[in-house]
Amino acid sequence: MKLKRFAKVLLSCAVAGALFTGCGGGDKPAQTGDKPAASADEIKLGMITHLNATEKRMSEILKAVQEESGVKVTNYALTYYDSLKLMQMGVESGSVDQMSLYTNVANYVVANNDKFEVVSGDSTLKLLNDNFCFAVRKDDGALKAELDKAIDEMKADGSLDKLVADYITGVDKGAMPPAIEIPVTDDALTIKVGVTGDLPPLDYVSADGKAAGFNTALLAEIAKRTGKNIELVDIDSGARATALNTKQIDVIFWAVVPNGDKMPADIDKPESVELSKPYFKDDIAHLKLKK
Repeated sequence: MKLKRFAKVLLSCAVAGALFTGCGGGDKPAQTGDKPAASADEIKLGMITHLNATEKRMSEILKAVQEESGVKVTNYALTYYDSLKLMQMGVESGSVDQMSLYTNVANYVVANNDKFEVVSGDSTLKLLNDNFCFAVRKDDGALKAELDKAIDEMKADGSLDKLVADYITGVDKGAMPPAIEIPVTDDALTIKVGVTGDLPPLDYVSADGKAAGFNTALLAEIAKRTGKNIELVDIDSGARATALNTKQIDVIFWAVVPNGDKMPADIDKPESVELSKPYFKDDIAHLKLKK
């Protein structure tokens, strides 16, 4: 399936930059000038851009979560990146020491690039995980209800667990995510879904424009259950909220961080969107260059 291209939206923040991937934000990007002050004992950490929470704010939240949990506090100085590729370049160049990713994405990166290894022994990572869901505009309650219904049905009949096994947990982590054909129903309503194609095996778009991976397989199943056509629109990560709010797309993948008061689930959720029920959960992993 060829993807429709959405005009790339330029961010005003000067960034070179998943679990903190996939999170969306409002139309005003976080300013990278609002950075935590660097010190000798800090770890410079790359993270996919949050648009509502500045780098300094996210550093403060990570510290608060650790302090509340009683683990050894690791001081992170965050740098946001708009893509996985740019973040990898940041680690390789020494701009950051580590990068924060969803575990399934980290496993894919390590399997395909022998420069990287998983950071072990960091107690902070045991505290962090994300729930994946869909974001729609707040005035599109009917679409949210349809997505929630499909997710509930897939959980109940086991098909969601099968998709996770087929496209995430049970795959060769070094293999290219398989292309997925989303079924088309004549004369049916079309839902436009934004994808970045930048987080294999979750969200991937091949060089020839074919959508692949877990999220595309999930959308194919949702298309079958709802009877709606799904058109994929390729967007930059930083453009996701703008694309949704301006109705260039109807749905975008989102992630929320369920860690209580210190890490509120809606830390990066703009007021203009509603989130579906979660369909997948993953832990956080940090990668660094091998020594």
